[in-house]
Amino acid sequence: MNRPDAQPMLEPGERLDHLLTQDLKIIQSPEVFSFSLDAVLLARYAGVPARGRVLDLCTGNGVVPLLLTTRTAASIDGVEIQPKLADMAWRSVALNGLEDRITIIEADLREWSKRADVRGAYDAVTINPPYLPRGSGEYKENIHKAMARHEIGCTLDDAAAACAAAVKSGGRVTMVHRPSRLADIIETLRRHRLEPKRMRLVHPKREAEANIVLIESLKDGRPELRLEPPLIVYEPDGRYTDELLHIFYGRKTELAGVSAAAEEERT
Repeated sequence: MNRPDAQPMLEPGERLDHLLTQDLKIIQSPEVFSFSLDAVLLARYAGVPARGRVLDLCTGNGVVPLLLTTRTAASIDGVEIQPKLADMAWRSVALNGLEDRITIIEADLREWSKRADVRGAYDAVTINPPYLPRGSGEYKENIHKAMARHEIGCTLDDAAAACAAAVKSGGRVTMVHRPSRLADIIETLRRHRLEPKRMRLVHPKREAEANIVLIESLKDGRPELRLEPPLIVYEPDGRYTDELLHIFYGRKTELAGVSAAAEEERT
């Protein structure tokens, strides 16, 4: 989505939020699905190369590509099916002066990933797909929120297939999802030659069950999955844990375990 002659501006009902790291700004709107903790954790957990090409699928308003620029000098493409969200993502990129680092592509990942110039073109892929299967509940939200939550625009299988098509052999695919679908996630990834290599569960509190799973796979990798220590979001008194504060405020640009896992694959 290249519009060098256009000036990024806020549309009616939109607001400009700060990402609390590297002075990054992002356009958001209550009319669409705003980014959540899931996207921030995905951007901090994913194994990404120092240079090369990185792809973010289901990019929404572009939060993951924006955050990834603090961790890598790679060029980053973000693919989003919804025109409104893709436009918001492009304007956020422009507002941050990152047009030379990030390209926003308005496309259906199911068709876009079949292009010859896309297949095997990326060193790493990140994805925050819809979590809920079709038919899992009423779509009471507007279409933007419904598509972000429910598998209307793509299923888990569609998402894995697109990741597998775009990433090169030996490249990494990192997904954030819900633990309730973990069995489906692992089976689907493996069916598309994406071997789960490391995983971290996120718990709202120490005594609570996990509500987020971060899972990273290697294209054509050997079977061996490392279950990393759980990530706790809140202290008993309701404050964020130190690890979460470090992530939110940019004192740490990646979650523990990223560098160690990357080193293991190189040896």
